[in-house]
Amino acid sequence: MMNYSRSASFLVAAAGSCALTLGLAIPAGAEEHGDDTATVSVLHGVPGLTVDVYANGEVLLPDFEPGTLTDPLELPAGSYDLAVYEAGADPDEADPAIEETVEVPGGANATVAAHLSAEGDPQLTAFVNDTSEIAAGESRLTVRHVAAAPAVDVRAGGDPVFEGLENPNEASADLPAGTVNADVVLAGTEDVALGPVDLDLTEGVSTIVYAWGSAEDGTLDLAVQTIDDLHSAPGGVDAGGSGTMAPLNSTTEAALWGVGAAAALAGVAGLALVRRRSVEQN
Repeated sequence: MMNYSRSASFLVAAAGSCALTLGLAIPAGAEEHGDDTATVSVLHGVPGLTVDVYANGEVLLPDFEPGTLTDPLELPAGSYDLAVYEAGADPDEADPAIEETVEVPGGANATVAAHLSAEGDPQLTAFVNDTSEIAAGESRLTVRHVAAAPAVDVRAGGDPVFEGLENPNEASADLPAGTVNADVVLAGTEDVALGPVDLDLTEGVSTIVYAWGSAEDGTLDLAVQTIDDLHSAPGGVDAGGSGTMAPLNSTTEAALWGVGAAAALAGVAGLALVRRRSVEQN
């Protein structure tokens, strides 16, 4: 049996003062947002770790829970100050687990995932989202393996679409738009790890599926992100209704999001990266 514990004093000692910077490259053909802004989403994929995230002294992500994927934010490029507390802590009395300055680079469309490695250690991975045009009648499917689990195959209608996908890698393909029955199996086997579910691949939409959690702890789950309006010209073919394998989940209102994603970007990942992991053998 595997148990996770946290030590506030350890977190404070380990946090340090270095800035977290995303070194992201923009794929050829992808839409650029200019050097003065960046588009950032954040996935909290570390099971059992809930935090409150503050920026400039204001709470922005209260009770930021595992499995939450924020809406995309367009942020001015630059530096942001933040503080992260264990959920429910009083910032007037408690020391922050993390105090960081985060550097948000311009020109990137990215999703930052705080998640477990294949071995179960917390880590941070930044993915660049492909926003290039999608041909008429097609949809883009990307699967990102961010779970504490071995390599997997992703199947549609029982046939492998992506094979041997390992943490923390991704696989992507443009496919005919429509509804597919998808599941995730251990690589080279018929052993289903997640699914099956019906996945609507809408024309002109990029659907990004994250497999996160821990196989050993029984916390494997899916999170889904979609990027719309990637149609090629002329207009594409209507593929019918749209949908996702799991709902997107935003944890703060739009009025608070001026620096919210920057806070989550460093806060959740930073806290995850210094989290103590203890293993108790039965």
